[in-house]
Amino acid sequence: MKLKENKMGVMPVTKLVITMSLPIIASMLIQALYNIVDSMFVAKLNENALTAVSLAFPIQNLMIAVASGTAVGVNALLSRSLGEKNYDKVNKIAVNGIVLAFVGYLLFLIFGIFASEIFFRSQTDNPEIIQGGTSYLRICCILSFGVFGQIMFERLMQSTGKTVYSMITQSLGAIINIILDPIFIFGYGPFPEMGIAGAAYATVVGQIIALIFAIILNNKFNTEIKISFKKYKPDFKIIGRIYYIGIPSIIMVSIGSIMTYSLNKILISFTSTAAAVFGVYFKLQSFVFMPIFGINNGVIPIIAFNYGARNRKRMIKTIKVALVFAVSIMAMGFATMQLFPEKLLKIFSASENMLSIGVPALKTISLCFIFAGICIILISVFQSLGKSIFSMIVSICRQLVVLLPVAYLFSLTGKVSNIWFAFPIAEIVSLLMIIIGFAFIYKKEIKNIPDGADC
Repeated sequence: MKLKENKMGVMPVTKLVITMSLPIIASMLIQALYNIVDSMFVAKLNENALTAVSLAFPIQNLMIAVASGTAVGVNALLSRSLGEKNYDKVNKIAVNGIVLAFVGYLLFLIFGIFASEIFFRSQTDNPEIIQGGTSYLRICCILSFGVFGQIMFERLMQSTGKTVYSMITQSLGAIINIILDPIFIFGYGPFPEMGIAGAAYATVVGQIIALIFAIILNNKFNTEIKISFKKYKPDFKIIGRIYYIGIPSIIMVSIGSIMTYSLNKILISFTSTAAAVFGVYFKLQSFVFMPIFGINNGVIPIIAFNYGARNRKRMIKTIKVALVFAVSIMAMGFATMQLFPEKLLKIFSASENMLSIGVPALKTISLCFIFAGICIILISVFQSLGKSIFSMIVSICRQLVVLLPVAYLFSLTGKVSNIWFAFPIAEIVSLLMIIIGFAFIYKKEIKNIPDGADC
């Protein structure tokens, strides 16, 4: 039976970017909404509970780094193999990717059991924050098989262009989380009041249900991939290629965990409220950044497919369309942060003290938004072509070489408001690096590819 031509090689590019990205954006926005709602309910307990969730973020971010970075490698490799019409390799990549997701879960299971409390004690000596944060993080890690499996199966669907199904699963998980948050946190109906632990249980239940639906939808609709574990043996060549692409992505996001952990230690030396503000900022900025990451996830398989199919014109048009969308979204996010910072912070029951720290924080950090949007889209080109090491280098420079040292130097002024200027400074440096890197990769990898079919 002859397989029909994949839409990533024939659909008009603007329409393709929208149809590939929009479902991911929608699901990510729901994900961002759940992050905000999660913290909003936790903030109603008290500020220490909000701080505990904020301090747990680096490990949760690290978990996402390992899960999504592995999936990025699988996604890019799958899409390229589909472009080359190598369907036997496609199936092998998928099976090895699922196994790698399970291995990633085992690592965080061990961390959750043995290291959660140690992690919190390294940041604060407040017993309420330590107790609540340890409980929250331990639950999220021990039951993290849901998020690892969910992300992997969603990327399998994205790699074949079936982003609408990944939207369904991701949205379902987030909606269940939002519904369960107040029930588990405050205790409604037959459920006891669980406080901050209830927020963690709501999160993992949503992830596990999303995983179940992702498996069902893959088996039913993702016909280009056949998953079978009969006579399975690890293919170390494929695993090596997955991590050659994926490890730089893992490191890039992991560096965010190191930056957040270190910056929390700087901020908490002023006051725990400053760390809570930083956590709130991450929840709010996700509403701006999630659509850009959705576009990033949507264009990676498009660029990778057309690279495999040797069609330069469609690759370039994809990049241009994605940049226009990203800059437009970031401009709206920047305007919102500048005009309504106080209203945004009050969503989290902000005290006068939190407002005095948070309003200048949101206004200052949002100066980097438009630069960041351009960076995220251009980074998708490196990921699509399997050149993620450069993206990793940029991320290291932005967050560890520039942002953290600048934040520390500004903290020596004794004014917490000065620390936030480290963000736009670091983003400008990374943009300059990415533009230079893109010019190099265009000349070396893209320029000599045939124009291919019309866009």
